[in-house]
Amino acid sequence: MPRPPDRTAPRSPRRARRRRRARCPPRPQYGEYATPEQQRAAIREPLPQVPAPVAAPPAAPAHPPAARPTTAAARPTRPADRIITVALLAYGLVTVLSAVPQLWHFTDFAQTWMQVAGIDETFTNTAQGDLWGRIGAVVFVVGWVATAVTAWRSLVARRLSWWIPLVGAIVTFVIASICLTVPLLGDPAVASHFGA
Repeated sequence: MPRPPDRTAPRSPRRARRRRRARCPPRPQYGEYATPEQQRAAIREPLPQVPAPVAAPPAAPAHPPAARPTTAAARPTRPADRIITVALLAYGLVTVLSAVPQLWHFTDFAQTWMQVAGIDETFTNTAQGDLWGRIGAVVFVVGWVATAVTAWRSLVARRLSWWIPLVGAIVTFVIASICLTVPLLGDPAVASHFGA
């Protein structure tokens, strides 16, 4: 005797998939976390027998906050940041290498500065100028080295670093400018020019 057709059995694999989808909750999208029930359903593992809880815990947020990367390997690489940081450090190095010889011989530097400022006299504060010029040269070198070390450590840790050479240059320039202003304003010709 022939068997009667089974009306519950799917007629095609496509219909079987549709019926399965209709019974299962929607799959989580990329980046969403699956619930434990969805994970078990995906790997076809039976539910564990757990005693009923006495009080329901508070509901968890729909999207838990993403944890920040804690290791340098987990942080994203930023090639543009590296290129900009290295370019700014290279520009700073060229500036320092060209400024140090001028500041070491401060009398020549001050005389040129006075001509550009429109002061037609000779720089006479040479003793103080040589001292403060050399201090300014050392400030430039130490400032660049401190900036380069700080930027390099930040690059190795894969943190945003392009701003470090800019801040280092500003701080170094302000300190060096103060060092160079002392002997210039100590010269009688400069003081009388700006005092008039």
